[in-house]
Parts: sequence; structure tokens; C-alpha cells
Amino acid sequence: MEIENAVDYTYMGRSFKDLSINDASTAFSDCNSDRSDLDSCSIDEQKQAAVELRLLAKNKPENRIEIAKAGAIRPLISLISSSDPCLQENGVTAILNLSLCDENKELIASSGAIRPLVRALKTGTATAKENAACALLRLSQIEENKVAIGRSGAIPLLVNLLENGGFRGKKDASTALYSLCTVKENKIRAVEAGIMRPLVELMADFGSNMVDKSSFVMSVLVPIPEAKTALVEEGGIPVLVEIIEVGSQRQKEIAVAILLQVCEDSVLFRAMVAREGAIPPLIALSQSGTNRAKKKAETLIELLRQPRSGNAAARRSDESV
Repeated sequence: MEIENAVDYTYMGRSFKDLSINDASTAFSDCNSDRSDLDSCSIDEQKQAAVELRLLAKNKPENRIEIAKAGAIRPLISLISSSDPCLQENGVTAILNLSLCDENKELIASSGAIRPLVRALKTGTATAKENAACALLRLSQIEENKVAIGRSGAIPLLVNLLENGGFRGKKDASTALYSLCTVKENKIRAVEAGIMRPLVELMADFGSNMVDKSSFVMSVLVPIPEAKTALVEEGGIPVLVEIIEVGSQRQKEIAVAILLQVCEDSVLFRAMVAREGAIPPLIALSQSGTNRAKKKAETLIELLRQPRSGNAAARRSDESV
């Protein structure tokens, strides 16, 4: 492999421009220890090693592969559990950067990264929490990891980040939740963790730049009955109707798809949607929306215009609400 110099980075006054692919393991040798026992170094040496590996892995796929081959993943995972906030943050960020390489994702998960990342999501700095959410997203792209991540307690913490984090934290949390909630048991966990309230609030705030992301998360949740009920209880119907009125074409398309799922089996919910004045904007959408939005708007209009009594199955559904 041709040796390339890494991008010129500066951290805390130190330049890393001379580090190359073959230097991937120097952070360990600097500690005069074996790569597998990085935790035997001093805190300062650990920080230096984590920073160097983090920066090496930042932009170059070749570096990410070489760092993993050098045996860095397990020592970095051990740093994520550190009580030192800076050390934990650098460990999380290094693991995130390594996870950007598809070849590393399975190794990172099998090396035990999920639970330490979840702890960082709970106890870390704002940056550590955001990067832990991103790392969990990357690991969730392997299907079998989704259940493990959900069972590790990540979902309520991601919901909390979605509700209380900064803009980047909200984005990271929503993207991770979207991926994780393709699994049914994670959908239930998310609803039980109160996800509908922040989703509805973000969808209602057009200035948040989170309408699209929060809508997509809601779209993967509403197939389960618990999510439909929670959406209605949190005031989601008027918000969705407003999006159909004034949202972008993409926002209108996803809003009508969500409302259609909410209304399919519930006469009560249909009546609530109709009372919000949904039919006029739905008619407009059926004439000027995307092809998918037009079809769903037409189907929803037909549902809303059905007699109030509905069928027996729908009445039974309403009685359980």
C-alpha cells in the first residue's frame, strides 16, 4: 500500500501533519505498552493516543482499516467508559470515525462497543452524546445490532437527546431512532419513552429545520397501535393537517401518509381529522401533490367521507382507545 500523509490537523497546539497510515499504531507505542492494554498508560498518554487515532480516522478510509487492523478498537472502547470526560469524548469520537468504514462496523459491535456507547449517551459531554448517537446509528446499519442496541437502553436516551439536545443532537438522535425503530420492539420502546411529544413539537415548529426528520421518524412508528394513540393524545392531528396545508411537497407527502395510517382502522380518528378541516387541503393535494401524495390524499378523502358509523371492526378499534 502506498504511504500517504494524513491531512494536516492541529489539536491543542500540536500538529499531526506527519502522521501517516503506517503511524496508526504509534499512539500505543508512545505509551510503551502493548496495544491491547492502552488503559495502563497515564490519562495524558491515553488522551494523546485517542486524539491521534481520532484524527487519523477522520477522513481517510485507508486509515480506518489500518487502525482497526492494528488492534485499536478494543482499547478505544475501554476509554469510552472512562470517568474523564475528555478521554471519554475522544474515545467515542474515534470509534465513530472508525465506524464510518463498513468493514469495521461488525468488529466494533462484536468487540463490545454498544453498552459503553449507551453509557456515553447517558453520561457524556454534549459532543460525546451526539457522537455516541452517530456511532450507534452506524452500528444499527447491521440489522442484528438493532435489537441489541434497543435492549441496551439506548432508546429512552435517544428520545431524551431528541427532546433536550441542541440542533445537532436532535438531528443525530432522530436519524438513529429512524434506523432503530424499523424493529417493532424498538418502536414500542420509543413510544413508551414518550417520543411522540418531541416529534409533534418538532413537526409543529417550521423554524426548527426538523420537520422532515421528525416526520420520517413518526412514519416508521405509526404502524403500531400504541403510536397512533400517542400521536393523537399529543395533539399530532392538527399539526399534520397544518403540514398538508403549508408544508413542502415532501412534508405534505409524508404527513398524508401518516394521517392515512392513523385513520385506516379508526372511525374516531377519522372524525377528528375531518373536524380539523383536513378535506380542503387534501383535495388540493390530490390535484397538485406528488404522484404518491395524490394517491394517498384521494384514499384518505374517501375514508373521511365514509359514514360516521363505519364498520364493526372500526367501532371495536374506537372502543379500545
